[in-house]
Formats: sequence, structure tokens, C-alpha cells
Amino acid sequence: MKLGVVIFPTDKSIQPVELAREVEARGFESLWFPEHSHIPTSRETPWGGRKNAPPLPECYWRSHDQFVALAAAAAVTTKLRLCTGITLVAQRDPIWLAKEVASLDMISGGRFELGIGYGWCAEEMRNHGLDYKKRRAILRENILLMKALWTQDEAEFHGEHIHFEKSWAWPKPVQRPHPPIILGGGIGPSTAAHIAEFCDGWIPIASRYSIEDGRAMIGEACRTAGRDPASVNLQIFYLGAVTADDLAKDRDRGAIRGVLPLPSEGREKVLPVLDSYAKLLGL
Repeated sequence: MKLGVVIFPTDKSIQPVELAREVEARGFESLWFPEHSHIPTSRETPWGGRKNAPPLPECYWRSHDQFVALAAAAAVTTKLRLCTGITLVAQRDPIWLAKEVASLDMISGGRFELGIGYGWCAEEMRNHGLDYKKRRAILRENILLMKALWTQDEAEFHGEHIHFEKSWAWPKPVQRPHPPIILGGGIGPSTAAHIAEFCDGWIPIASRYSIEDGRAMIGEACRTAGRDPASVNLQIFYLGAVTADDLAKDRDRGAIRGVLPLPSEGREKVLPVLDSYAKLLGL
């Protein structure tokens, strides 16, 4: 089971270049950056869309652009996998996003992975001109268009929300047919169907969702779509303290990667946590 780390890189935290060097030096396999373009001060939507959630930490509205930060990390590392955890695909222009993904994959020598999610902050989406109720359908079409741009010399896509005329777009990703696409969050029938249609993996948050129920739904959706359920891998985001027993349990049920949380703080707080996690490498 591979181990990575995730952090909100902000103007107050350890910066991406230093962090990437330290993460790779300790032998971790991947580095993950989340994103939020901004957080409206009205705070209509509770943290994560969950009732009675605690106050939202300020790192959510102070984070760097994840692609700029990961490109900087790519420039100072050689083996580290560089991942978005997650990209709010429905809020982004898919034509530009496809180019950012392909460019970062080429610049990093094929080390990029695209973690995606539907998003939860309705007022953030509204500022992007996105209807919260349409975010899932728009994410789906954005990804399908992006796949066309990555894999076709003359790409074209027509759906309910997107009409894209036949066009040229380079660079193409180094990884073929494209970098892995991993969807985060809970699972229901429609999400399972999306994973079966256009994703390579599922990355839920440990203890927040039933892994067994989610995998069963994904398996059923894959069989309905004529896809081998084994072609969708399981990866896990952890919150809070993580033990060797936690990792062993998830490894034994098929998880190929665990992603451990780092505090959005300076180096004096982040590096000791990294050192404590390093003791779990190789388990």
C-alpha cells in the first residue's frame, strides 16, 4: 500500500517547493493539494455540506492554486506523484483544465493524477455561474470533453451542457490514454455510475463513508456498464490520527494507497508530522 500526504498549501503554511522536497526525501509516494477558489463570507453552506459542522478553517480560502503549486513541486522532485485532492471540475472551464492537466503531466514526466469531486459549497459555485443542482451532470460532461481533448487529434464533443466543435489541442498527456482520474466522496447509484463510466479509482474519506457499501455499488455499476470492477482501484483519505493497524486493515481489503493529512501550518509543525508518518512507510 502506497502512502501519500495531503495539505492545504496556503500563504501561511510551509510552501509547496520546500514541502515537495521534504515529502520526497522521506520516501512518500505522492503529494496531494485540494482547492477552493474562494469562500463567500455569507457561509450559507456548512463545512462539507454537513449539518452542525464545525466552523470552516481559514485554509479553505487561503489556498494556492493547485496546478501552479503542483507545477512548482514537479520542478524540484523526480519520483513524487503529484495529485489534486480534489479538483472542483464543474467550477472550471474544461478546455483550460484539460490543457493544465496535460501540461503538468508532460512537465512532470508523467507523474500527475487528477483527483476530482462534485463540490459542496453552493455559494462558491454560484459565484462561478454554476447551478448547484447541475454540478454532477456538468462534471460528467467536462470530464468526457477533457478525455476527448487528451486522446483525439481532432476532438469534438456535444452534450446537454457542452457543444465543442472539432478542434486541435496540444500538448497531450505523457500518460496514455491520460492521467488517472480518481473520484472522491460518498457513493450513491449516480456517483457509482459516473465512476464506472469515466474514472480509474475511488478515494473516499476513511470513517465517513462505508467502504464496503461503496465498493459494492461501484461493482454493480461496472458490471452494468460492461466493465471489470477490478479496473477501479480503491484509495483512502485519512482524517486525524492514523495507525499501522488502520493501514493494514485497508490494505487487506484492497486499498492501493492511503493519503495522510498534514496541518496547514509552517515547517516547524509540518515536518515533525511528516517524520511521524515516515515510520509507517513500508508497512
